[in-house]
Amino acid sequence: MNDSQGMEKPNLFHPLPPHTSPQPLPCWQGKRCPMAEVTVTPRSSLADRPVRVHVRGLAPSQLITLRAWLRDEQGERFQARAFFRADAMGEVDPGYHPALGGSYSGLYPMGLLWFLQPDTPFRRLLKRDVTGSPFRIHVEVFRGILLADGPQDQPLASCEAERWFVGAGVQRVPIREGRVRGALFLPPGPGPFPGIVDLFGGAGGLIEFRAGLLASRGFAVLALAFFAYEDLPSTMTQLDLGYFEEATAVLLQHPKVRGPGLGVIGVSKGAEVALAMASFLPLVVATVWINGTAFLHGNPLVYRDLRIPAVPYGLERVLITEMGALDSSAVFNDPQHPTSRSSAIPVERIKGKVLFVVGEADRSLNSKLFARLAMARMPPGQGRILSYPGAGHLIEPPCSPLCSMSCIRGSPRPLLWGGEAKAHARAQEHSWKEIIRFLERELGCAGGKL
Repeated sequence: MNDSQGMEKPNLFHPLPPHTSPQPLPCWQGKRCPMAEVTVTPRSSLADRPVRVHVRGLAPSQLITLRAWLRDEQGERFQARAFFRADAMGEVDPGYHPALGGSYSGLYPMGLLWFLQPDTPFRRLLKRDVTGSPFRIHVEVFRGILLADGPQDQPLASCEAERWFVGAGVQRVPIREGRVRGALFLPPGPGPFPGIVDLFGGAGGLIEFRAGLLASRGFAVLALAFFAYEDLPSTMTQLDLGYFEEATAVLLQHPKVRGPGLGVIGVSKGAEVALAMASFLPLVVATVWINGTAFLHGNPLVYRDLRIPAVPYGLERVLITEMGALDSSAVFNDPQHPTSRSSAIPVERIKGKVLFVVGEADRSLNSKLFARLAMARMPPGQGRILSYPGAGHLIEPPCSPLCSMSCIRGSPRPLLWGGEAKAHARAQEHSWKEIIRFLERELGCAGGKL
C-alpha cells in the first residue's frame, strides 16, 4: 500500500498462548486418527472478523491437507486447501505454521478463507440474503497431500463455522419511498447513528453485504439500488443525481439517523456516483471512492438544469483474454485528453473529505490515474489516496476471497477485474480498517459496535 503515511503491516492475528494440549497418540499410515480434531474459534462470527483454525491429535511431523469449502445461495461450491506438517505436539495452526503449498503458501492465518475459489469458473462469492442465513464454512482435515477430491477420501476430522454479514440485533428495513429503492440497516439501540449511503457498480440490482457489516460497526447504512431492481429502470441510461439526493433525504429523515451530514461509499460505477454526490450535495461530508473514475463515462449526469455529457466507451479496444474474459482497461478514453474535460466531475466543489482506495492491478480501469486527477483538482487537504500494488478492482471487506474475473448482468462474456491473491487480501485487510477509521473520524464515532 502506498500513501503519504506508508504502509503499516496488517495486524492479521494476535498470537494465542502456547499449546497446552496433551501429547496425542500417533496416527499410523492406513489407520484413522481417533484423536484428530479440528476447531474454528469462534464458531460463529462476522464475515470481516478473523477466526482461528486449530488441528490437534495428529502424529508429530505428519503431513495433512486442510480444506475449507462452502456453498453459496445458488449451490455453487467455493473451496481452498493448504498442505501442512504437524509440529512436535501433533498440532497445526495456520496462525503459527506456514502452509507448504496448496491454494497458497506461507503464513496466512485466514488463508483458507482468503483463497477460496469457485469450482465453476467466473463465479463471484456474493452473499445476497445477509440477514436470513450465514455462509456455512466446512473445514476438513485429510491425511497426506490431497490434490483432488474423490469419494474414497474421508476426512480425519471436520467441523463447521458460520460467517454472518450482520451482527446480533441489526435490523434490515426495506425502503420504497418515492422513487428510492433499497434496504436500510440499523444497529441495535436507540441511536441516533451516523448515516451512510452504500453503492455498487455496473451490475445493478441491490447488494447488501457491505451495508450489513458497516451497520454491525454502528453505522446506519442505506444499501441503495439505482437500476435493475424492482420497478427501477432495467438499464442505466443517465446518472440522475436527483434520485440520489432523494435517497439522502430518506436516510436523514429516519429518527435513528444522525445528521446533518452523511457518508457515501461506492465501488466501480458506484464510486463515480459517490464522487458526483460529494461534488453537488453539501450534506455529503465523507466519501469513500473505491476503484472508480473522476469523469462521466457512458452515462451523462443530469441534475436540475445541469447536464454533464459522458465520455463514450471505446469498445473497439476491449481485449479477450485466454480465459475468454473481457479486459476493458483500455475501453476508457484518456481522461487527460482535451475532449474529456467537459465530462469531468467538478470535484473542486467538494466541501467534505474523500478517501480514494486504489487497486494498482485493477484490470477494469486505470483507477490510480483517475484518483490522482481528481486529487489534483480538489481543494488541498480534502482527499487522501490509499494505493495498493497487486490489488484488483473488487476491493471488499476482509476475508472476502479475490474475484479476479466473473460474469455480470448485461455482459456477453465474463469481465476481468484483476488482482494477485496475496496482495489483494492484504489490501482488503488494511483498507477496511482505514475506511472504518475515516468514516468514524468524519461522521463521528459510531455507537453500538458489535
